Amino acid sequence: MQKETKYIMEKAKEEKKLDTTTEEKIKQAARKVFLQKGYAATRTRDIAEEAGINLALLNYYFRSKEKLFDLIMMETVAGFMQTMGMILNNEQSSIEDKAEAIAAHYIDFIIQDPNVPIFMLSEIRNNVDGLLEKFPIRQLVSNSAFFRQYREAAEAGKVTESNPLHFLMNLLGLVIFPFIGQPMLQRIGGMTDHQYRNMMLERKKLIPIWVNAMLKVT
Repeated sequence: MQKETKYIMEKAKEEKKLDTTTEEKIKQAARKVFLQKGYAATRTRDIAEEAGINLALLNYYFRSKEKLFDLIMMETVAGFMQTMGMILNNEQSSIEDKAEAIAAHYIDFIIQDPNVPIFMLSEIRNNVDGLLEKFPIRQLVSNSAFFRQYREAAEAGKVTESNPLHFLMNLLGLVIFPFIGQPMLQRIGGMTDHQYRNMMLERKKLIPIWVNAMLKVT
């Protein structure tokens, strides 16, 4: 009886491990395909082929493309925003420190996963209300230590632009646009992938310099 119980328990553990492995394989495949193609152009068959499984097995784990997409979108945006929130709400760092941290982190982040900016841009344009409903992005930014610090600096006459949103847009534009425009910019510069990557890494040092110049009162 004890042997049978032990066998059943071990079998259950193996099946659970297999379920977790298969589910994670599907999620990784879905993330890759969704980031490359976007929601509309992706078929569940594309995900199944990328995961190396049949379509029936994919449907067993995830009943619909929409459900799987929501999961991937949630994880992608959550990962993107979590670090942003930590940086913006660091009470110990200055505005300049925050700008440097954002540039350094997100350039490294996007180099590792270059399809994320296009993916997020597409979903922001197509489903901004859904994103704002699922994530407290507005509160995260507008109630942050960064916004308070910036307004205090503006009131003290230490920065030229009074609206912190302008500053944040400029900073994110400096970080993200070169990745969105990479195919065109890389050809204009006649650069290889390696050369362009090195240029992006150089921007981790250059962006804080440009940001400091923008902050100075003339």
